[in-house]
Amino acid sequence: LKGRGTEVRMILVGDTKNSNPRAVPEEKIRAWVAQGLIEWMGRRNDMPNVLAQCQIVCLPTVYGEGVPKILLEAAATGRPIVSTDIAGCREVVEHEVNGLLVPPGDSLALADAVERLINDVGLRARMGQSGRRIAEKKFSDALIANQTIATYRLLVEQCLA
Repeated sequence: LKGRGTEVRMILVGDTKNSNPRAVPEEKIRAWVAQGLIEWMGRRNDMPNVLAQCQIVCLPTVYGEGVPKILLEAAATGRPIVSTDIAGCREVVEHEVNGLLVPPGDSLALADAVERLINDVGLRARMGQSGRRIAEKKFSDALIANQTIATYRLLVEQCLA
């Protein structure tokens, strides 16, 4: 994006300790920081504060992680999302509703999606609002607790039958 002349501030949050072996190595992250391509906050325990500072949440993962917590947090805080079109991410991001999904490993599609949101304030707002509604409808604590209890009840019934 910076090579295109797009004004953008990219902040990476997280550490590399106990990371997936396919994760970006710390040396590469430090090189990106040195080149001025990204800022790196490292591990943070204050994600509400971090999310309050951002306009878009981007998770360009290429491996299955279940349902990534950051995508749930992004939706819950009304942030539009750009992520990869893989299981887990697809459960949170509805393409063109609360975010944009791109093919895994397609850096040009990723840049295009982020740039589209950078350039369209109204789209960011609409997607953020939709994300909040999706979080409330599909991922609220009460809903998840009720589904978990229902699953346990079903298992107990099956064991006792």
